[in-house]
Parts: sequence; structure tokens; C-alpha cells
Amino acid sequence: MHLVGDGPTGVLVLSGSSGRVEVDRCRVLAEAGATAASYRWFGEVLDRLPLESFDEPLALLHERCDRLVVLGTSRGAEAALLLGARHPEIDAVVAISPSDVVWAALGEARPQRSSWTSGGEPLPFVPYDDAWVAETDPPEYLEHYEHCLAAYADRVPAARIPVERIAGEVVVVAGGDDRLWPSVEFAEAVVRRRAAAGLPTTLVSHPEAGHRVVLPGETPPAPSHLAHGGTPEADAALGRLLWPHVRRLLSG
Repeated sequence: MHLVGDGPTGVLVLSGSSGRVEVDRCRVLAEAGATAASYRWFGEVLDRLPLESFDEPLALLHERCDRLVVLGTSRGAEAALLLGARHPEIDAVVAISPSDVVWAALGEARPQRSSWTSGGEPLPFVPYDDAWVAETDPPEYLEHYEHCLAAYADRVPAARIPVERIAGEVVVVAGGDDRLWPSVEFAEAVVRRRAAAGLPTTLVSHPEAGHRVVLPGETPPAPSHLAHGGTPEADAALGRLLWPHVRRLLSG
């Protein structure tokens, strides 16, 4: 595990499907006064990962710090929301480019399986359509995710992440030009469902930003083989909009 800083708020930083250790983001958070930790939280592919596997890193941070925050991006945001619903000791969740439902595992195994398990049982999930083919280069997956939500609409209710169970504060962050999946729609669904339960949620968005948000002080990400949407300027602008909320969570 990569761990830096010695502030009173511990932040578990989870990458998306790249699985990388978020060294740069941890540095930025530590410079802002946090104790920040990141690790490669899944193996070769995200496939039936036990939610219990996060217990140890969360406990390590909680032993060191007065407050506990989970900050995740994309599939890491999916994890962050699931963990917030599972762990009442988590004081806040920051979900960047989130999903409000559980998706199928990213592996090639068929029949499709859940990305997550709890107590040894797979969580209900929305499958992918194996017949769908990207028509752009680099590939955009936005239409695929929108298609799957419609094609497997009967699977969606059971697959919804129980965001109503998150006792801590929730901040959802989304770019209006996300070309990987419909993160604005997902973020708005989180807000609606928590509002129906009488729970406040902060939504931070920028119409021209894409899937990858850049916080102040972070190094912009390298080009990817996937289309993420946005522009470097808009992605950084969304990061600047998010930053005051992150600073507030770090200060307690």
C-alpha cells in the first residue's frame, strides 16, 4: 500500500479499471493535510471481488485518523459507494464519474459474473451486451452502457447500489461530456434516491468535462486507448470545482 501524509482525515483513494496506485492523487491530498492511501485493489481483472477485501485498508486508516473518507473514480467510485453503504464508520464518500448500479465483471469469463461479492455471494449486476461493437476509434462506450441499461432494464432495480444506506456525506462528481459511460445520469440518480430518503448529496459537474477529473496540483493523465471525452481545460476546471468540497471534507 502507498501511504503518505499524517493528517487527521484518512482518505482511501481508489482508481478506476486501470487498477493503478494513485500516487499523484495521494500526494495532492497529503499536501492538503490528509493521510492518503492507495493500492492496487483488484488483480488482473475486476471479477467477483469480495467487498471484505477493503476491510483491512479501511481499518488501517481508521486506526491512524479521526475521520475516514473514500475517494474513488469510475469503477473505484462504484466501490466507494458500496463501501459507504457497508461501513458506517466512513464519514464521507467522494464518487468521481460514478455508477449508481453494479456492473458485470470486466473479465472474459462467460456466463457473465458480478464484479463484487459480499459474504461470499455475488451482488446483482447489469450485464454487458457481447454483440455490441464500438464504432469509433478510440472506442467510446457511452452508448454501450446506455444500451445495456435499456436492454437489461429488468436487472437494474436489483443492481442499484444502496446509496440510501450511506450515513456519511456523499459528493458525486461528473462531466457532461463523459464518453465512457453516462456519469451525469448516474450521479443524478444517486442524488434523487438519497433525496427521497431525506439525505443530502452534493453534485459537482461541468458540461464540457469528461470521464477523467484532474485536481489542482495533479499531473494530467496520459492519453488512453479509450475515449474519455472532455478536454484538458474542462477536466481541470471540474477538478477546481470539486477541490473546495474535498478541502472541507479533509478539515472535518
